[in-house]
Amino acid sequence: MAAHGTCSFSPSNLSPTSVSPPGPPPTPPPTSTAISKSPLESKASSLSPVPHSTCHEDSLPLAVFYGPLDAKNPLLVSCEKEIQELLGFMKRKKALATTEEQKHEFHRRCATSLFNIWTKYAPRLPAAYYNEKLLKVGDSLCEMKFHALNGKNICSYQLVCDSDTNLQNRESVIHCLHILSSLRLIMQVALPQEHLCWIIFNGTIYIYTICRKLMIIGHSSKALEYLLWASMCMESSVPLLAVRYLTWRASLYTAVCQCYYDCHAGVHGEAFARRALAKIDELRQLELMSSSPSQEESRRCYREAAIKMAVMIFKRGVFESRRKNKSLFRPKIRVNLREAQTLQWPRTVTERLLDEMFDSTASRFLAVLEALSDSNRRTLQTGPVVTEEVEVRDVVSELFIAGRELLITSNTGAEGTLDFPKSSLLPLIIQRKNVISVDAAVKFIKLAFTYEEWSLFESSAGQLIDFLQRQDDPESKKAEKELLLLIAIEPLINVKRNKGLIFPLENFKEGQVYCKKIAFHDTCGKACGHSEDVFLLATTLYSCVCDSPQVKYLFSIICNRVKGGYLEMMICGYGYLRKTSTALVFKNKFQGSSEPL
Repeated sequence: MAAHGTCSFSPSNLSPTSVSPPGPPPTPPPTSTAISKSPLESKASSLSPVPHSTCHEDSLPLAVFYGPLDAKNPLLVSCEKEIQELLGFMKRKKALATTEEQKHEFHRRCATSLFNIWTKYAPRLPAAYYNEKLLKVGDSLCEMKFHALNGKNICSYQLVCDSDTNLQNRESVIHCLHILSSLRLIMQVALPQEHLCWIIFNGTIYIYTICRKLMIIGHSSKALEYLLWASMCMESSVPLLAVRYLTWRASLYTAVCQCYYDCHAGVHGEAFARRALAKIDELRQLELMSSSPSQEESRRCYREAAIKMAVMIFKRGVFESRRKNKSLFRPKIRVNLREAQTLQWPRTVTERLLDEMFDSTASRFLAVLEALSDSNRRTLQTGPVVTEEVEVRDVVSELFIAGRELLITSNTGAEGTLDFPKSSLLPLIIQRKNVISVDAAVKFIKLAFTYEEWSLFESSAGQLIDFLQRQDDPESKKAEKELLLLIAIEPLINVKRNKGLIFPLENFKEGQVYCKKIAFHDTCGKACGHSEDVFLLATTLYSCVCDSPQVKYLFSIICNRVKGGYLEMMICGYGYLRKTSTALVFKNKFQGSSEPL
């Protein structure tokens, strides 16, 4: 983050002969509002009005009297010291003024002190130095104002989140949009000034933070314009074009592309990713033209940014390259995907495209995850991809085949089971590692559940749970509980016991074994009159609630089980309810009870 600029002057711009300022500001009348006890003269909180000094500054010696106009000139040093003390006082004490009366007194005191400084030094300083110092103090005051406004906005956002964590109320979303508009206005005013680049940089961070929250709850269309603005500000501010900010620019670019894809505007998402990739390449060419040698850190930044944009391009390109051209008639040539799984890599068009665009297993796996991910679809919203195009369904299957192959070839341990490094996926991508992180593998398994690739899901989930049970970190325990819940509910969703198109992993381990370890004895379920699958789900839910509840999955599971009975009652109408109540009354009478259960 750029630091605040300090007030300085250039002695070469000053002339010893230019000693008359354009005219000092008029002296205020000696009323009760004009005080001589400035914050530089006293640290006491109470103020007592004192009549203004009647000394004439015109009779004092000029700055040239003390020698050259440089940093050692005592008059210039004194002026600089008083200004810095006043600005420091304003930064420290502004937050302490809470009531309207205190704020008014603070503003009056600061304005009077600053006016006294200008009146004191204006006749004695060279005009060039005086005007330059006047402008720089104004810039410092503007920076303080922008900083305070940004702080107010982010505090307002935090208060909204404290009162409504998930922004479920419409008023909370509207308040967030107002905060984003305020941040954009501040950045618009500060953008022409290069020395205010730190205001721009902070503004992009605040905008990204709020917009990510809006994207999570399904308001990507509202967040898009502000993320676009933040990206353009990073491109328009010259100091922020440095390589050290490239990683952050790439994050903003990626968020914009994600918004486009969430809004089903993949064409614009791919176009923006290609534009961003061109901007990154322009910056790389400029660095190559410069005399400074390229550092290892710069190369890492370029690689990370380029891969992020390539993944966003692949997200749409892998599907569009296979769509039929309706203007041309071509016979369908389809690959037998079951036979292709037994061949050597690359076996399909998708795998060949992965080899062309990416150079490591980690980056290819990230591309597969992004191509399969859909923010508009929940994990428990299972089913194949909704489309009438056979080519699109084939691409989804090919992506799962590629992901399975990458998972097996890169993370199979000595005993034939899955093993994972402790690092996350992004550092592995930057280092060109041919391994996959555990969090990426968990996401891939959840996608297999969502797209009903049951054989792949059961085999990979079983092996991954075996690995997660040996870990001690909270993230691994959380992922283990999530997979246990998915394994428990899978028999209730996959009633027909379909296997899916993708083959299971080698050394197949049935995932239900891990759920049965935490379930009660089977006889308890039979005694209660429930099926084994429902009982297994109930015990798994109970275990997760008692240990570390996964609210998102628990809510979805309960709703999915209740939805069937609710729909049956809605379809059958009151006849179904009368039939149910009659059966309950008959059962109560048969058991000798007059009260309903």
